[in-house]
Amino acid sequence: MRATEKTDHILDSSLAVFCRYGFTKTTMKDLADAAGISRASLYLHFSNKEDLFRAGSERAHASVMSEVEARLDGTAPVVQRVTAAMTSYLQGLMEEISASPHGQELFDSNMTLSRDITLAARARITTLLASALADAAEAGEIELNRISATPAELAGLILATVEGVKASGGTGAQITGGVALFMRVLGEATSPQR
Repeated sequence: MRATEKTDHILDSSLAVFCRYGFTKTTMKDLADAAGISRASLYLHFSNKEDLFRAGSERAHASVMSEVEARLDGTAPVVQRVTAAMTSYLQGLMEEISASPHGQELFDSNMTLSRDITLAARARITTLLASALADAAEAGEIELNRISATPAELAGLILATVEGVKASGGTGAQITGGVALFMRVLGEATSPQR
């Protein structure tokens, strides 16, 4: 197995361990066992669990950002594209962690260890959403003047709402349903007057 494949394998197996035990109680032995390698081998790739956790966060954010961009870069109506993008965002970064009894600890650990990664991803998502909304407004697909909002303001509200729905708890389906409901309301509020 090449080094990158082994690193990916370690990262793939680590999320389940962190979700099972929480960040604080997870040990390097737990992580090595889950990956099917020795602790010595694990230490060749990561100097501690903080480094491993941060690497996992960086990889997850990069993957989700690619998915978000792909969802927004389509030809479907903008509300459908934004809903799909936010669903990808939730599922890719939050669903498994939200379902864990240690979810809040893991979210807190992420903001301690990977704050810069998380904030950069949020800023990028806001920019992508604002761009998609601006293009839709320019094409007459939505009317932002109906709600007196700029594309950037609306993009910030969408992301804040998604984060709020996630923070309210519930199952993955409840979270996804909450986001879909908000997007339907937003679609009605910005639909061009006929």
